[in-house]
Amino acid sequence: MNPKVLAGALLLCAISVSLHAQSPIGIFENHADVGAVLHPGSVDYDAKRDSYTITASGANIWSREDDFHFLWKKLPAGDLTMTASVAFLDTNPNPSEHRKAVVMLRQSLDPDSPYIDVAQHGNAIAALQYRDEKGGLTNEIQSNITNPKRVRLLKRGDYVYMALAGDDGVFHPAAGWIRIPFSGPFYAGIGVSAHNKDFTEKAVFTNVEITAGSPPASAAPILYSSLETLSPTNAAVDRTVIYSAAEHFEAPNWTHDGASILFNRDGRLVKIPADGKGAQQIIDTGFAIHCNNDHGISPDSKWLAISDTTQADHKSQIYILPIAGGTPRQITKNSPSYWHGWSPDGKTLAFAGVRDGDFDIFTIPVAGGDETRLTTTKGTDDGPEYSLDGQYIYFNSVRTGLMQIWRMHPDGAAQEQVFSDDYNNWFPHFSPDGKWMVFLSYDKSVTGHPPNQDVLLRVMSMDDKKITVLARLFGGQGTINVPSWSPDSKRLAFVSYQLIPDEK
Repeated sequence: MNPKVLAGALLLCAISVSLHAQSPIGIFENHADVGAVLHPGSVDYDAKRDSYTITASGANIWSREDDFHFLWKKLPAGDLTMTASVAFLDTNPNPSEHRKAVVMLRQSLDPDSPYIDVAQHGNAIAALQYRDEKGGLTNEIQSNITNPKRVRLLKRGDYVYMALAGDDGVFHPAAGWIRIPFSGPFYAGIGVSAHNKDFTEKAVFTNVEITAGSPPASAAPILYSSLETLSPTNAAVDRTVIYSAAEHFEAPNWTHDGASILFNRDGRLVKIPADGKGAQQIIDTGFAIHCNNDHGISPDSKWLAISDTTQADHKSQIYILPIAGGTPRQITKNSPSYWHGWSPDGKTLAFAGVRDGDFDIFTIPVAGGDETRLTTTKGTDDGPEYSLDGQYIYFNSVRTGLMQIWRMHPDGAAQEQVFSDDYNNWFPHFSPDGKWMVFLSYDKSVTGHPPNQDVLLRVMSMDDKKITVLARLFGGQGTINVPSWSPDSKRLAFVSYQLIPDEK
């Protein structure tokens, strides 16, 4: 028999057997192989221990289609909390580090169904995986917490997030606030994929709980901020959380040695190791203790430009200070002024300022002097950043109706639109190798660049001008206000946000 025909027959057989189960399996209703697996999966339920051991083959839970064994309960639309302890049983002499045991919500049993899960990998990584449209690509957010003792998947309205617990049993939100609008009933369950179609893997799930609805919450949700990084060439694979906390921080800015990332928190600039491991350090900015989210490092790495509102009128002014910290020197005379870019030679700053009631683009010498106004059109012009060769200043402008990316020569001449589409696009930032321009995209209905929105991080290849979605996230103001590329151009830093209900 043809191998593909045989595999199909085995698949149909496995589904037929599991779909005709005569009684519930613990808290679940049924189980089946999803996708084209070579070896039919199975479930062993131990009622005394209240544990579920799943044996499964399958190439992966990934890309546009999934291959795994799934044990589920079908539920009506609504809020949901799923919790479990997960452990692999090493029955395979050469287990894949990418084998997965998941706690999952799934629209259907089709291999290409929309889904979201907490995936415990064989190499101890815990990640939130999701496919937000039928047949779409899977995306992943890796937590900075490895080998958790318990995992939790929480659905609140159309948003889903992951929480993880260590030895103390206390859950902490770990990744996501992903909008997955399931239509009508969906499947809630647990599953395993071997990440190798020729072998099977086993994982045991214990203390599994499914709670429909959600506990009462206070009026105000808790804001969580997550510092993340991703690759412009492999964004879906390695979106990684570096640091997450129940506080507001914003505007990451990678140091030129690649060792650290700066971000703004409570008006102060904080330095954190780029891998998130190690102590944080508050940078000494002297009297400037109300820094906003516009700051950046000079090309020679000696100076730090900041925008601060400490002065009496609380209107933003631009200062520079030594990169290691020190007393700021004021650059701008007029306010409000918001720094956005250094010229490649380090002699000029580009900034946005409000003059005569209008937001426009200006430049000013670092050594001191008068500002030069480059734009005069009505409406907001913002986010200026020099191209690497210094021949252009890129910026975003609303002059044609939607906020779009524009560019001009450093003297303001030859202003031209870079591209046009149906989004409001903000804050163009160039990778240090000049190959990529990343920017933040809002829906066309959104005015300004507010926080707490469903937004896109998109990137344009400067070679072929192709635009690609890097990430869909909950964010906006504070996500990428400043240049946030690693010095080797391999990673981008940004901040995503979560509004977690304060549930009692």
